[in-house]
Amino acid sequence: MFCSNCGTQIDDKAVVCVKCGAPTPNFAAQSAAGAQAAGLPAEGYDWLTTLLLCWFLGVFGVHSFYTKKNGIGIAQLLTLGGCGIWALVDLIMIIVGSFKDGQGRPLVRK
Repeated sequence: MFCSNCGTQIDDKAVVCVKCGAPTPNFAAQSAAGAQAAGLPAEGYDWLTTLLLCWFLGVFGVHSFYTKKNGIGIAQLLTLGGCGIWALVDLIMIIVGSFKDGQGRPLVRK
């Protein structure tokens, strides 16, 4: 296989070119496989699923557990979503698109 950026011959299993560092077609497959192995969706967590979990079960922090914000999820579970205020704030953040998952990635609208 040859690098599409610099033309150097590289190994067929290479993820990046050793000469210029450009990603190969194997890079996307490797990244998706790594995310799947870690139990994470390849693109991110679904916006609609998070919104519905927050709407129906927000006081129990289920949407936080879904997006791997486990510490916040436990706090919401113990305080019933901050008496509903925390769940309402999260619901608004999800609607306007500023809610992030446990790794700081935005939610994905599929």
